[in-house]
Amino acid sequence: MTQTAHKILLNALGLAEQDRAALAGALIESLETDPDTGVDEAWLLEVEKRVQELDSGQASTIPLTEVLLDISKRASGKSGR
Repeated sequence: MTQTAHKILLNALGLAEQDRAALAGALIESLETDPDTGVDEAWLLEVEKRVQELDSGQASTIPLTEVLLDISKRASGKSGR
């Protein structure tokens, strides 16, 4: 890391958490030279589809405690659902 970059880092570390997060996000985005076209739109459509399924009763949620118990059983070799 250059001295300039190190100075910028030290200054950035002094920012509020929200500002550091925004700065980090902007820096990461600047590294993405070949964005996956259509991925954001595909995820948005998937989320909308799942919300519609929940609202219509076609799908239902599973309580977190039940999911964690199932994961724990599977990890220990016991049968899950």
